[in-house]
Amino acid sequence: MPGVLPEGERIPVDGSLPTTALTSVGTRGFGVYVHVPFCASRCGYCDFNTYTAAELGGGASREEYADTVLAELALAARVLRGNPPPRVDTVFVGGGTPTLLPAADLARILDGIDRTWGLAADAEITTEANPESVTPRSLAALRTAGYTRISLGMQSASPGVLAILDRRHSAGRAVAAAREAREAGFDHVNLDLIYGTPGESAADFAASLDEVVAAGVDHVSAYSLIVEEGTRLAAQVRRGELAQPSDDVAADRYLAAEAALDAAGFSWYEVSNWARTPAARCRHNLLYWTGGNWWGLGPGAHSHIGGVRWWNVKHPTAYAQRLAAGASPGLAREVLTADEAHLEDVMLRLRLAAGLPLDVLDPVGRAGADRARAAGLLAAAAYGDGRAVLTLRGRLLADAVVRDLLG
Repeated sequence: MPGVLPEGERIPVDGSLPTTALTSVGTRGFGVYVHVPFCASRCGYCDFNTYTAAELGGGASREEYADTVLAELALAARVLRGNPPPRVDTVFVGGGTPTLLPAADLARILDGIDRTWGLAADAEITTEANPESVTPRSLAALRTAGYTRISLGMQSASPGVLAILDRRHSAGRAVAAAREAREAGFDHVNLDLIYGTPGESAADFAASLDEVVAAGVDHVSAYSLIVEEGTRLAAQVRRGELAQPSDDVAADRYLAAEAALDAAGFSWYEVSNWARTPAARCRHNLLYWTGGNWWGLGPGAHSHIGGVRWWNVKHPTAYAQRLAAGASPGLAREVLTADEAHLEDVMLRLRLAAGLPLDVLDPVGRAGADRARAAGLLAAAAYGDGRAVLTLRGRLLADAVVRDLLG
């Protein structure tokens, strides 16, 4: 949950939505995102809307957080009363570090969602976690509560890289936590990697990939390190203490990830995500990438229903105060125009292995797609079948291809 929110129009105090947006609820699946803004410490590269105990002071209570989220859920139920989703297909609890909350609180939140709208029989229920924030006992409790999927922030197997990223866990803890999650009965386990950290060698990243594969997980996410303004990492780069991450190195690391994961039986389904089987793909993220509807609970959380996108106030104290007063915690919203919706559709769906139907492109976009195919950035066979699908080289240049398809 990035720390900087866009501007937009004012949200009604009761959080009500335009009737035109409500009619789409449930037509393309429905998800719930829950943002937990607490962290034990702040990683130097992170600009997400998260807070340590020292940063919060006495302004917000972790102990009362589940009740506050349930208060927003009750408001959401009122807003959608006339058009409730037929079921909730996916729930994703992110952060921050959601597993800093007791497993019982995460269970209460999930139960509240089920009681409010009903969970689909095959609902995907995910929580993020830092490796040091879970134990075999807490993992078993989460699985008993109904969580089916866990995403663990490994980032690297190198102690030196972890130190540069200000990660708290030891080099082997992420793999151990992944195995504990499997033993607890989670259907799907993901490990997150970050590549391109200053000082990371090719051998460091190769070792990280080896450990991920050996951990027996069925999903891997790998992201290039981005230096975000306002972070400790950005200050270190500015002062010359750390080198600016290299685009060429990042490309080499991505190719290494693709080679290692493909050899281990993983297939890419989104530029930064690989899964062993179609069932292991993150359905909640696919909901985002294909323009589905979801309600985001928590400070700074984003929601999208029927072309209306809104976001909550960032600070946990302000969030709790608004709900305590019976008001929506929404800060602002925007109604997407047809052009904006098209732009986002192209940007997001082109990143998927399923690709983008060519017939959604205007003549300028089709001309751009022709150039991308001729340059080897779009797969020729898929193009012949009427779809724009990135090649491996195209994935490295995905942003450029998107620009070409948007004219």
